[in-house]
Amino acid sequence: MWEFCLSTYKLEVARSVFQAMKEELGDYQTVLTCYEKYGIFNIMFACPLEEKNRLSTLLEQNIIKVICSFYKENFLKDNLCLPSHEKISLMAFKKALMNFDRETDLYIISKNLELKSTLNLDSFYEFKLKALRDKWGELVLLANENSEYLIGDEAFYDLLKFLVDNLEIRENEISVFEKENGYSIMADECFESLNNEALVSTLIELSPKKINFYCDKEDATVNFLTKIFSERIKVNYNRSMEKIFS
Repeated sequence: MWEFCLSTYKLEVARSVFQAMKEELGDYQTVLTCYEKYGIFNIMFACPLEEKNRLSTLLEQNIIKVICSFYKENFLKDNLCLPSHEKISLMAFKKALMNFDRETDLYIISKNLELKSTLNLDSFYEFKLKALRDKWGELVLLANENSEYLIGDEAFYDLLKFLVDNLEIRENEISVFEKENGYSIMADECFESLNNEALVSTLIELSPKKINFYCDKEDATVNFLTKIFSERIKVNYNRSMEKIFS
């Protein structure tokens, strides 16, 4: 029997990892439980030795994911100083920074990650991932040092577009349909309903090679996406989801 304990002081991190592992374990012969003691949230795993490699791989993937999301988001929140812009523009900028050079982030984390019997995520992040924080810090420093230059919309969008253009392509083609209360996005024949901010965030996250956008008319969301995805987006006006499927 292989047993492993993952711990953190952060409830949101513990909840995220626990839910992800619970959903992904599938046919694994694994015991999974979570409890809090003295302000520390512990996630306990136990499985037969023959399942150890499969479970370890799944654990590593979720640990890397939570560091590249929760920990990096907090790092940017604590250190990034940007001039005032529209809420959706700032959200998109931070999302692009979150996903910029993801491959190197994954490499640094996986290189330092070793699963034995216990791992405290907060200590691992603080003591083993200094190189990762230094890398993030260089990107933040570049943005902060040019914050006065980024006050202008043109310069800000130029940098945002540069970041988006240099994200790893994670989807070949995505279709977006405008509907009455937001948008529906279709990737791999699966639909998901989103508001405008969630739509922008998802498209940056997936960084598709091609975006087919169907809408009734031009609006702020269409204009914004056209600015940052330019050559990759094709907008089809007078083609909302309701009209297409009726």
